[in-house]
Amino acid sequence: MGVSYATSTLVRTGAERLTLIRRTYALVLAGLLVTMLGVVVAGTQPQILAVVAAHPFLTFFVSLAPLFMAQRTARTFPANVGFMFLYTFLVGLWLAPLLLVVERSQPGILGQTALLSGTAFGGLTMYALVSRRDFSAWGGFFLVGLLVVLVTGLLNAFLLHSVGAGLWIAAGTVLVFSGLLVFDTWRIRNVYGPDDYIPAAINIYLDFINLFLAVLRLLGGGNRNR
Repeated sequence: MGVSYATSTLVRTGAERLTLIRRTYALVLAGLLVTMLGVVVAGTQPQILAVVAAHPFLTFFVSLAPLFMAQRTARTFPANVGFMFLYTFLVGLWLAPLLLVVERSQPGILGQTALLSGTAFGGLTMYALVSRRDFSAWGGFFLVGLLVVLVTGLLNAFLLHSVGAGLWIAAGTVLVFSGLLVFDTWRIRNVYGPDDYIPAAINIYLDFINLFLAVLRLLGGGNRNR
């Protein structure tokens, strides 16, 4: 999901825009690698894995602290980068129990999910970067969609317990974060300032992670039903 930040002076030149794009996507890639490191650390340290699996909500809320600090220090290097990497590492720890269980029950599913998510990510990113369309209206529309997905997901998790509804919610989540990815990518080109690489990277990172998890849910659900 997106994170709102106040932006600095808009990107004025092509060189500034290219620098912002290069820094943003380098941080996104590095953040994903750090998340993978968090998954590996949890997977190779049974004590850490047990604690995270026993307290998933606590782990999630603890991870929000460095995210908040990354926002507070968004233009203060190197603190901004350090807090972002700490956040992405904690996300890896938090996701580790889920990812390890899914991969153990359905070998190869994480690779399939990464391939599909990465392909969608690349296509949507290129579309948003090269398109001349104005995507400013997409932010509000897909944020409303995100709220709908969250509410229906909670209702299904605690009340309905429907596998079919869960798959529809996952499909809706793919749609929502695909739209938010286009919107956030458009903001890199048209809204963010030269020093806003941290908020830009965090938003793109979150879009990808949520897209990945939604695709994983679809593939996992489909495999169970065959």
